[in-house]
Amino acid sequence: MPPSPQAPPDALRIGGWEPLSLVDWPGQLVAVLFLQGCGWRCRYCHNPDLIPRRSPARIPWEQVEAFLAQREGLLDGVVFSGGEPLLQAGALATAIDGVRARGFRVGLHTGGPHPRLLENLLPRLDWVGLDVKAPWNHYEAVAGRDQGHRTRESLARLIGSGVGYEVRTTWHPSLLSPQDLQAIARQLEVAGVRRWVLQRFQPHGCRDARLCAEPVGSPPLEALAGNKLALEVRG
Repeated sequence: MPPSPQAPPDALRIGGWEPLSLVDWPGQLVAVLFLQGCGWRCRYCHNPDLIPRRSPARIPWEQVEAFLAQREGLLDGVVFSGGEPLLQAGALATAIDGVRARGFRVGLHTGGPHPRLLENLLPRLDWVGLDVKAPWNHYEAVAGRDQGHRTRESLARLIGSGVGYEVRTTWHPSLLSPQDLQAIARQLEVAGVRRWVLQRFQPHGCRDARLCAEPVGSPPLEALAGNKLALEVRG
């Protein structure tokens, strides 16, 4: 995908927001903007209303600016989440510039489907939360698209940039087997990742009735014994 042309921040389609969060950027007190649009169809998605790409903005940028003007010196930063925020890379870039001009740090949540767009934004970012859905060759079963190679390339560019980051994987026993977890751990080690977060599936917002009905339990951590990653389990 070629670089997106710059667009004004008021072109940003914001599908929702969280004015105050302690969990979306570990160690930071942030506001979170959820951008409209996603090209993947993850079975465990808890924000399905954000998937349609052309849905109109629910929150105008002017409202966000007014809010941030009152929070200067109180919030550490702003996280752009989704959906997949890279789908609005042009308006996102100018919005990030405006946020930084107010003195806020900027984080990004992404699945990494567009490595070049991510690379173009990295100089503007302080932190990235990258979702690794599955082993690279198993993406379609989890995300609905056979695009693990794109996330792998995004991960390489992210690590090479020196920007702070976190790699996360959402776990449900029907989607990721112990062997899948082993494969993900190996691929992350090869890529140079040192820390990995496993997030338990949460049924809130998910429209896959089968996944929601199945017990989740705890990830089979014994399958990961011996790997060199620092592992954290959330949820």
